[in-house]
Amino acid sequence: MFSLATASLIGFSCLTAVTAAPFSFANNPLGNSFPAPNPSQLLDIERQAHGSIPIPFPAAPAAAHGPAADTITSLEFIAFNELFEVAFFTELIANITNNVPGYKFDTEIDTRDYILNALIAVQAQEELHAINANNAVKKFTGGVILPCQYNFPVSDIEQAIALASTFTDVVLGTLQDVVTLFGEDGDAALIRGVASVIGQEGEQNGFYRNLLNKIPSALPFLTASTRDFAFSAINQMFVVPGTCPNVTATHSDIDLTIFGTLNVLTQNIQPVAQTLTFSFGLPTGGPKPEWKSDYSGVQLVYINQQNAPTIEHLQNVRINGNTITFDAYFPFDQALFGNGLTIAAITEVFAFTDVDSIANHTIFGPGLIEIN
Repeated sequence: MFSLATASLIGFSCLTAVTAAPFSFANNPLGNSFPAPNPSQLLDIERQAHGSIPIPFPAAPAAAHGPAADTITSLEFIAFNELFEVAFFTELIANITNNVPGYKFDTEIDTRDYILNALIAVQAQEELHAINANNAVKKFTGGVILPCQYNFPVSDIEQAIALASTFTDVVLGTLQDVVTLFGEDGDAALIRGVASVIGQEGEQNGFYRNLLNKIPSALPFLTASTRDFAFSAINQMFVVPGTCPNVTATHSDIDLTIFGTLNVLTQNIQPVAQTLTFSFGLPTGGPKPEWKSDYSGVQLVYINQQNAPTIEHLQNVRINGNTITFDAYFPFDQALFGNGLTIAAITEVFAFTDVDSIANHTIFGPGLIEIN
């Protein structure tokens, strides 16, 4: 239905924001009291979503202990992420419905209606994801995660669908991290519900990829991510600074890290081995001494599928004020470094054991690279 002109979508950190008023739930764009709808409004959302929010088994045994603190962090992250997704799809649906330039269909009314109806269902499904996560957060903490204001750096429907596919790739990788942590923290009872959302998000992404003339399933084993990478990406590129009630300059209710931004500067990345260009801005205080003057004390790490990370050296480092620009080899291989999402990060030099250990030593990231 659509043909994306380029072979890739560069990561969030490289996208240029479109000048527009920030998206906010304050003016009630959904026509209900989301994220805390009343019972009648919730029923309407469930009808649009073609299904219901989970209803617990009446005889389900109570947990022997409360959830681990890290489990609560995961639930808070899920709510934070789902609120962002509801905002994105609400704005996209409004742009299509109102025939905003770039979102107008000149022909094929049936195609427009098909896409719009699918997105309305997705929007409602994301509302239920957010409400369900916040219900758990409220049960265990007494509080909830509230929405921020957002900017979405797209100006037409093809860019919007491509961006939806990219952040869904990140979600699919991050929920792998969440269910792993649930198991490690003794909260396995929560795995089934989140695993059902992983499948649902996968169905969504197959739809987006099909609209973009890509094969619906990108990879045999989807690229791993972590909560810190996803939390950083949302805050770096979509959240209007200072508008999140739960995440401020001095305090965050969500115990996750926001890394420095890693920009992927190379455009139209093709499925071949090549050299890519990146940049990052130095933090306050400049580089740490262990980075070394030639930046050999840091490295670029690529995460692709479920494979061990690929580590590349920073080459041709250029310094312009507080901005560091550098090149790094991108070792694309059709079999081993295939389709879909690759995550790039600048890390300390370290012997990694899993994707979480990469995040634990990340300084700048994530740079998100999509290959088709």
